Amino acid sequence: MGFKPADVSTKFETIRTASAEGKIYLNPETVEMIKNGEIAKGDVLSASQMAGMLGVKRTPDILPFCHPILVDHVQIDTRLDEDGVYAKATIKCIGRTGVEMEALTAVSAALLNVYDMCKPYDKNMMISDIKLTAKSGGKSDYEEDLSGLKCAVITLSDTCAKGEAEDRSGKLAIDLIEREYDGEVVHYKILPDDKEKIIEELKSLKDKVDIIFTTGGTGFSKRDVTPEATKEVIDKEMIGFGEAMRIIGVRFTPKSLLSRATAGIIGDHTLIINLPGSTGGVRDNLRMLAPLLKHAIRMAKGEKKH
Repeated sequence: MGFKPADVSTKFETIRTASAEGKIYLNPETVEMIKNGEIAKGDVLSASQMAGMLGVKRTPDILPFCHPILVDHVQIDTRLDEDGVYAKATIKCIGRTGVEMEALTAVSAALLNVYDMCKPYDKNMMISDIKLTAKSGGKSDYEEDLSGLKCAVITLSDTCAKGEAEDRSGKLAIDLIEREYDGEVVHYKILPDDKEKIIEELKSLKDKVDIIFTTGGTGFSKRDVTPEATKEVIDKEMIGFGEAMRIIGVRFTPKSLLSRATAGIIGDHTLIINLPGSTGGVRDNLRMLAPLLKHAIRMAKGEKKH
């Protein structure tokens, strides 16, 4: 078996926070020594707070699948209880991956430091109850798959429609929708770059499917008319989706700025998403947009997320 580190390159940078807590249980005598400042190595609570901060910074060095991140805020709290030392860590960053492991590592390092400083006096110490208590800004806040959604894929290409080229982008979109995002593709068609035919096809799917994914026809050629056809049939444009596809795309190739792709809503709730005609563009943009599509449909229907 090989290793598969997470690819976060298509995620947006968002505010990520995480909190964790834990405790080390000590003998009453050890608690009294900490309270009275009798531990030879010094102030246990303050030193353990510093150890927790160092734990945050070193997390990617000891956990192989943790991405190095720029931490914006760290708060380590330690408290002396009757039966031991309690530690809590709150971490915040603006990034593309969460800070749960940094929070858990911080608590672990703080409690280990208590152990290290008190081991000459206490042979029965026990570290326990380390757990994540809160997190925000990541997939648990917004990410969903496409399960339960009926999708259509339309490839727009003169050469593919004539059989002169293979439709790779549309087939990849179908594979990703069904295999990775658990959606159902109920309609697939290849059309030439003909505005009237595209409009007719889009209108025919109105309210019959949840999402229509188009691939191709978003460039500068006179025959690239997918955005024009889309804008003619949609009732509301989802401006942010087109902007996001270009923002994400330019990370991989400056040519993404040449895309005129758009997105919008037709009828009661059917989304139309213009994907690029390249397989790489289809993969990257689906990975970015898929987690938001169920919520977009709920908004179009006037529903709230449960």
